[in-house]
Amino acid sequence: MANKRIIVDPITRIEGHLRIEVEVDENNVIQNAFSSATLWRGLETIVKKRDPRDAGFLMQRICGVCTFSHYRAGIEAVENALNIVPPINAKLTRSLMNQALFMHDHVVHFYHLHGLDWVDITSALKADVAKASKEAFKYSKYPIATGENDLYRVKERVQEFVAKGQLGPFANAYWGHKTFKFTPEQNLIALSHYLKALEVQRTAAQLMALFGGKQPHPQSLTVGGVTCIMDLQDPSRMGEYLTKYKEVANFIEHAYYADVLMAGAAYAKEPSVTQQAGTMNFMSHQEMQLNRSEYLFDTGIILNGDLSKVYPINEDLITEEATHSWYKENEPLHPYEGKTNPDYTGFKEKMTVGPDGKNISSQAIDEKGKYSWIKSPRYDGKAMEVGPLAAVLVSYASGNKKIKKVVDAFLEQTGLPVAALFTTLGRTAARALQAKAIIDNGLETFNTLIENLKVDQETYTTYKIDKSKEYKGRFIGDVPRGMLSHWVRIKNGVIENYQAIVPSTWNAGPEDSTGLKGPYESNLIGLKVKDLTQPLEIIRVIHSFDPCIACAVHVMDTKGNELGQYKVDPIYATRC
Repeated sequence: MANKRIIVDPITRIEGHLRIEVEVDENNVIQNAFSSATLWRGLETIVKKRDPRDAGFLMQRICGVCTFSHYRAGIEAVENALNIVPPINAKLTRSLMNQALFMHDHVVHFYHLHGLDWVDITSALKADVAKASKEAFKYSKYPIATGENDLYRVKERVQEFVAKGQLGPFANAYWGHKTFKFTPEQNLIALSHYLKALEVQRTAAQLMALFGGKQPHPQSLTVGGVTCIMDLQDPSRMGEYLTKYKEVANFIEHAYYADVLMAGAAYAKEPSVTQQAGTMNFMSHQEMQLNRSEYLFDTGIILNGDLSKVYPINEDLITEEATHSWYKENEPLHPYEGKTNPDYTGFKEKMTVGPDGKNISSQAIDEKGKYSWIKSPRYDGKAMEVGPLAAVLVSYASGNKKIKKVVDAFLEQTGLPVAALFTTLGRTAARALQAKAIIDNGLETFNTLIENLKVDQETYTTYKIDKSKEYKGRFIGDVPRGMLSHWVRIKNGVIENYQAIVPSTWNAGPEDSTGLKGPYESNLIGLKVKDLTQPLEIIRVIHSFDPCIACAVHVMDTKGNELGQYKVDPIYATRC
């Protein structure tokens, strides 16, 4: 019997445009998978021939979510090229802004982007409020928004949606799916936190804006340091940061982390989230400066899931190729030499399974040709998963005491083995573990900055750009979705070439010339889909990576030529 092809397009609750196609056998087990970014946009070309000091301000427009990440990467890539070392006050201020970003990003991801893959909203309406309130104390000594009065109000609010014949923000999901594992009471707890997180994310955004001037697209970083010196010298400003930090940290501790503990126990035996990862190589980079010399997360590579050995990163071994990407140059190129010339070949007519389960003719990708605007990054020819899971695993395997503490506590509280980390459940939990490690240790950065400001007011290092010299430099670090690198070459005082390899490029890229698949594709193979018309399992796996396709596709034609037209037919697109 021939395999059936399923198309999920668009993948919603992400940043950007992503299409997933899979082939399933007669038992609905995925035999092959393809990840396709379907919209071309970006900024790498725009920054060419521009003043290097503009790079950070322009590159932050890659995305509307990870704006600080690309802003900082553009600034620090140029600093690296020009051999500029910012003052410690600037470094610590950037670290505080980075912590605010991670706290904001991980909370929003779990509740508003990924949470509805785990939480059945309609089931929550059947919950016993008193039982739910007591249940919350199993996962936190001081649960948030789970008093009986809080939970009654939450049920009433959602009941109002239902009474009007709609679910508002909860519409078009796969409610009642057989892979949901929370009890009605647990669903009600998570639903209450979903609504509370809408308030908390606002506070987290304000936390970034205190030093950044605004959020998104903060403005206080510059090549050589930071410009928010008046904020750093204002005791009320610093006090406001501390107050808001503690408010967000409290939610992470007693709602977010607690809900992930609850999920770890509830989903421990659900095959669709405990299947071993398809890509077992992980890479992350040192991140989150705590004081003058110490960072919270470590640099390294784990190969084949072996936690007994952490390898150093050799930057010369990083390449990108475009064998199955809509670009002309197929050969693997180091990012300093990267090229981005489009070669769009479109889709092919194929039989696929429609939303009603019947076969229909659709435009599908050509898996033997080019099928994505994302390239295929490789490290020494190997596909690598990047992200919070990689950051946690590398630091854990490196013997990092701060990370081992939170990981071991999580495994003990849930009863899960270390092997459970190498799964969709583990990937989702890793974000919460990363957030927990940040709130447990981040105030060391704040206190170090306060103490240093008492004796040192420097926030900027002066420099000159010699137009007769050529420079090259890069930023490599970890951001909320994983390892990010920006690579810049400067000639005649302007940018000669610029490339960005972002986390979602590493994770979402198509297979390479050898047939080796990236993490999105490899993690779907072997997955059993219970209902082909409701492919929640596919959505859950992909969402666990927190896709940012806007970041991963970042090139454009500056001449304004029409490059292609894209249309999603709502009749035939499988919704998530």
